[in-house]
Amino acid sequence: MALLFLLSVQVSAQSKKKASKSKKAQTAVAQSKAVVMPNGVSYEIFTPNASEKIKMNDVITFNFIQKTDKDSVLFNSFEAGRPVTIAVDSSRNIADLMYFFPLMGEKDSALVKIPADSLFKDGQMERPSFFPAGSSLQFVIRVDKVQSMEQAMAERQKMMDAQAKTADSLKVNEVSILEAFVSKNQLKMMSTPSGLRYTVLRPTTKVRPVAGDTVYVNYIGRTLSGKLFDSSIEAEAKKGGLEQPGRNYEPISFVVGEGEVIPGWDEGLLLLNEGSKARFLIPSSLAYGPRGAGQDIAPFSTLDFEVELIKVVPVKKTVQAPKKAPAVRKPSAPKLKAPIKSTPAKKTTTATKKK
Repeated sequence: MALLFLLSVQVSAQSKKKASKSKKAQTAVAQSKAVVMPNGVSYEIFTPNASEKIKMNDVITFNFIQKTDKDSVLFNSFEAGRPVTIAVDSSRNIADLMYFFPLMGEKDSALVKIPADSLFKDGQMERPSFFPAGSSLQFVIRVDKVQSMEQAMAERQKMMDAQAKTADSLKVNEVSILEAFVSKNQLKMMSTPSGLRYTVLRPTTKVRPVAGDTVYVNYIGRTLSGKLFDSSIEAEAKKGGLEQPGRNYEPISFVVGEGEVIPGWDEGLLLLNEGSKARFLIPSSLAYGPRGAGQDIAPFSTLDFEVELIKVVPVKKTVQAPKKAPAVRKPSAPKLKAPIKSTPAKKTTTATKKK
């Protein structure tokens, strides 16, 4: 919520829209009395329901309008169609409203006013001109759903399972469409373990790129339905009715094998020689996957490319100077100690007695 507040203020500084209060909200404000909390925040609950109050760790989904006290709207999730889903936690700042949610229940709506002075104190944040001293940041909130953490996790898992089931179905469908396409066009293509299918239309014996080389490539990209979605060749683009304003029609260059293009291109171009032409059928797992790309490439789409490898510029390899052999130091003559003088042993004489 605090982050959303910051973004909203930045957007509003550029363009502010006037919001009109609904008659229901105006009547509710007139009939209710604001309550001031210890932190200076005031609130009015418009539609108190008998539902259980929000608890710590509950997951809530709510819509809100964020505005100034002059009714200039900063953000409106109702209009944006993006309700917020968060887990209620301990409050970390006055703008996160975590201290307020436990006062509400499911289907409740309320107006919350946060003193602007508390948001911009100590110069921690630049103060916009539309939040003068004494003004307030206001939230009109409607709680749409309250779930326990277990319920929210179970619901999310159910949604993920449904998405996975749909994805599996689309993958199966992609394979069947590809097989039908290959059969209909009587294509004889080689396959790699990753699923890339390719055929070399014009082979050469020139240099073959390795990962790290820079390549220059001309290409034509189509969906299996025949829709031209991209080309570096102007004549082909015009023939296919493809409009690419400002496009420079020339071979594109990139470092192959470094992830600068879709994986199918990185893999396929390493199979070609400079000057060769080829056709790639690239499955979605090596292209744009479950997300697709733009309006023309749907999720789980196999793509049909004609490519020409115009030029290969080998990566400059750094040649390391040979290591010098370690210098052999001439052994110095050993230092001899001064000879030790030996003292001759004294002979023991035995006196001979005269007989």
